[in-house]
Amino acid sequence: MTTDARASIGILRNSHERLASLVAPLTPDEIRAQSYDTDWSVAQVLSHMGSGAEISLLRLPSALGDGEAPGPESFQPVWDVWNAKSPDDQAADALVTDERLVEALERFSDDDLARISLPFLGMTLDAAGLVRLRLGEHALHTWDVAVTFDPKATVSPDAVAVLIDSVPQFLAPRLGRAPEVPFRIRIQTTDPERDYLLVAGDAVSVADWPGDGGGADADVRMPAEALLRLAYGRLDAEHTPAGVTGEAADLDRLRALFPGF
Repeated sequence: MTTDARASIGILRNSHERLASLVAPLTPDEIRAQSYDTDWSVAQVLSHMGSGAEISLLRLPSALGDGEAPGPESFQPVWDVWNAKSPDDQAADALVTDERLVEALERFSDDDLARISLPFLGMTLDAAGLVRLRLGEHALHTWDVAVTFDPKATVSPDAVAVLIDSVPQFLAPRLGRAPEVPFRIRIQTTDPERDYLLVAGDAVSVADWPGDGGGADADVRMPAEALLRLAYGRLDAEHTPAGVTGEAADLDRLRALFPGF
């Protein structure tokens, strides 16, 4: 779907511009500050985004059918180089490399986008899937930087609109942790509206609300932005917006399912 891919590339461009605007005014001390990610400084978050962009660039030729896909042995040298950079260089170089990736995607013709096929975690991603994969990482790590300096920061609405359907399709079954006691919760979202049934048992699944036969134990309502952050382990109590409603115990059960990474 070249149209969907093209639109997602535009949203990735917006996310890049947001990140650049966040990073540009940071002082050296702020670049070294603890980020939302407990193990990483702001510079290390940016380093992760920069190395991710570089690895994505390595993957693009094979995704177009030109040669073999790079294996994991190709990634460690990239991480080693980025880890060795100073915090200031990690921040500056991340924006440069991220720009290179966005520009490479923007240069793709419709024929190029139609050719893209990338094996990933047992799936085969088309162009739209490949761009959404990067957009999810980019938008959430941009939030990690933004919220470091603004506790009320949110994920960009245009990214949320594209990524929210990744929760049932990709995020919940891969990132969800099986609970000790199974449960079922109805989750209704706004901006955009979705109506889901989350089932947590031996596995975690999210699917469209089936109606009266859903058998939910509880109901919660939240902005779609909050559900997206929940799936990525970023909806702790201090960063839960007022638009989230439900019993505190049910919200805690949901948070425990998605500890993040």
